[in-house]
Amino acid sequence: MLALVLGLLLFLGVHSTRLFAADWRAAQVSRLGLLPWKGMYAIVALIGLVLIIWGYGQARLSPTWLWVSPVWTRHLAALLTIPAFILLAAAYVPGTRIKARTGHPMLLGVKFWAIAHLIANGTLADLLLFGGFLAWAVALYVVSRRRDRLAGVSYPAAGFSRDAIAIVVGLVAWVVFALLLHGPLIGVKPFGG
Repeated sequence: MLALVLGLLLFLGVHSTRLFAADWRAAQVSRLGLLPWKGMYAIVALIGLVLIIWGYGQARLSPTWLWVSPVWTRHLAALLTIPAFILLAAAYVPGTRIKARTGHPMLLGVKFWAIAHLIANGTLADLLLFGGFLAWAVALYVVSRRRDRLAGVSYPAAGFSRDAIAIVVGLVAWVVFALLLHGPLIGVKPFGG
């Protein structure tokens, strides 16, 4: 469990520098340069991600159950991850109305993903992993939207075709991940089998 907690602290911590230490981050970028900062950022994030994956895997070997979710919550979780994938795609397809409206669709996607997994999973490791990501996404979304409003930042929409692309890409990615990759990579098949 220690590896999971340390991984979450590193991964979410480095992704929270704009949230909690924007001035320090700006000073480091100025002192080191943008590319060295991004390199250090990437290394710390990667170490955190590896620790999260390893720690969560270890915690699943001897779980501490906090609650037992009914089987139907797996189906609800699968449905809730559909908008998560669409929002993730909308973050990278330029000019979507989804991004123009939400500002930070990836953070909203993380919220859907985390809530879906909290509904369907009830171990201490699940609460730490998905609850940690949920709390981080909520806080960062609020701060990011406020920062955008204060700076007058807006995200232009190019048309409905961009949203259609994001929706199709998100749905295809969801199908591929849910049906083909989740089982081999995570060890759980969302639809049984």
